[in-house]
Amino acid sequence: MAYITGGDPDLDTTAAVARELAEAGTDFLEVGIPFSDPLADGLANQLGAQRALAAGVTVRKLLGCVAKIRAAIPTPIILYTYLNPVFQYGFARFENDAADAGADGLLLLDLPPDETSLEDSGVRRLHRIRLVAPTTDDRRVRTICARASGFIYYVSREGVTGERSELESSIQDRLNVIRNCTELPVAVGFGISNPAQAAAVAKIADAVVVGSAIVRRIGEGAGRADLAREIGRFVRPLAEAVHSARDESRVVDRA
Repeated sequence: MAYITGGDPDLDTTAAVARELAEAGTDFLEVGIPFSDPLADGLANQLGAQRALAAGVTVRKLLGCVAKIRAAIPTPIILYTYLNPVFQYGFARFENDAADAGADGLLLLDLPPDETSLEDSGVRRLHRIRLVAPTTDDRRVRTICARASGFIYYVSREGVTGERSELESSIQDRLNVIRNCTELPVAVGFGISNPAQAAAVAKIADAVVVGSAIVRRIGEGAGRADLAREIGRFVRPLAEAVHSARDESRVVDRA
């Protein structure tokens, strides 16, 4: 699953990058709705949100871009954002407009599982992706999983998004806890930025999320005519590493 900030550096580039990501082998696309106070995001994603907001991106405009992406590729689309933009837009209106645009799921970073009644507008057309952190205790994991659909997003380390040189050693143990609470697939993200890391996680998780490494490169290449193609070239080895690792795991399981 590849993450990009919607509208970074502009909506046309977002649509072009999405198409290249699909061609490169991405199985899921995670599109961030830019927000001025992205408290869970590191520097790369913060700057991506700033660039998108400076370009005049709004929720309505971004959903229009999502519709264009959906018309071009079949890849499932997850919208990633914070509570404020959706609250301001209106939950029922957002649910309908996002689903009509072709989105499949919604991940709200700062909505605690105890407060999910806030999003209960009587309309439910998007999967609700829920986050589990390394510090989440087992009882709360059960609560989160019970209120999720689509898949669980496991945040592999404490802190904010961003590239890291090493994976956390606790991932397998935490995945075991989550899988004891749900049959939903589990995606692992935060800090994964190269094929070796992606392959290692793919052997134990159902999905691998790469975001900051992509967003950083979008920022560095903003304005270049071949930016979308460059992002596709960066992501292809990551996707190939994930798919190869998954195939190897299936062979081992059958053996």
